[in-house]
Amino acid sequence: MGIDLKAGGKSKKTKRTAPKSNDIYLKLLVKLYRFLVRRTGSSFNAVVLKRLFMSKINKPPLSLSRLIRFMKGKVGDFCNSFEDKIAVVVGAITDDIRVYDVPALKVTALRFTETARARIEKAGGECLTFDQLALRAPLGQNTV
Repeated sequence: MGIDLKAGGKSKKTKRTAPKSNDIYLKLLVKLYRFLVRRTGSSFNAVVLKRLFMSKINKPPLSLSRLIRFMKGKVGDFCNSFEDKIAVVVGAITDDIRVYDVPALKVTALRFTETARARIEKAGGECLTFDQLALRAPLGQNTV
């Protein structure tokens, strides 16, 4: 890292302040979460906003099997306490045919594949969008 003579010291790393994508739905989500960060001061909303700014490479898809495995690790008792927790993924959820039985999950993601959405909803779970999550849990309570 070199010295930036105009700044009078070390040059700082740059960070994104807006998404580079021209996706209008993503821009609306950024507007919503900017408001929530400003008004609530919640660190959960700040993390979601930071991840919305990221490039497509840094928002990789998550398979259904990995989601189930992560939720097992976070929640502990697999059967009882899935109902009150919402899994939040800033990225896509994809189907995994190796998983036979899908538990009833509440999942928030930017995108779902058709088969992943169908399997989650067939199991009695919910597929939420980020604007629905902002209405349900504006401070990020009960989210994983």
